[in-house]
Amino acid sequence: MRKISTLLKRCAMATIIVASTALAAGGDASGPAPSFTLTTLDGQASGLSAYKGQVVMVNFWATWCGPCQQEMPLLDQMYKKYKPAGFTLIGVNVDKEAPAVKELLARKPVSFPVLLDPANQVSKAYHVDEMPSSVIIDRKGQIRYLHRGYKPGDENDYQDRIRQLIRE
Repeated sequence: MRKISTLLKRCAMATIIVASTALAAGGDASGPAPSFTLTTLDGQASGLSAYKGQVVMVNFWATWCGPCQQEMPLLDQMYKKYKPAGFTLIGVNVDKEAPAVKELLARKPVSFPVLLDPANQVSKAYHVDEMPSSVIIDRKGQIRYLHRGYKPGDENDYQDRIRQLIRE
């Protein structure tokens, strides 16, 4: 009996370590997505509740982040491709000043909504500690995937997960 108890404890610890490592690099996540309302570049209020019932990717980014700029055109392609199937992408910019965001988007326009989080309230609620970071939320409002950073090819993983959630 004692051996079984020790074995179960070791298995539980291994599971916790593997899960926390996967979450740190990017992986499956769970729990309700924190609701938020932020301001668009033209001063309108918008937030997660506007997309209830859709698969939503929230991408946290900054103008000073090279990988963010590299992934933005690819995110825009995904947004356009999967939008008719019930998918949306919300870009959440964490810069302190909106002019830098407007200037970057004038050079690299995107069609998905961009919201401003200058006080980093939403990024803190989502435990964002690396740029870019993306969270994919299912139609029921549950966080299903968290990815930190960006390297070429990550968009393929995003698309696999988006297609899976669209089918659910």
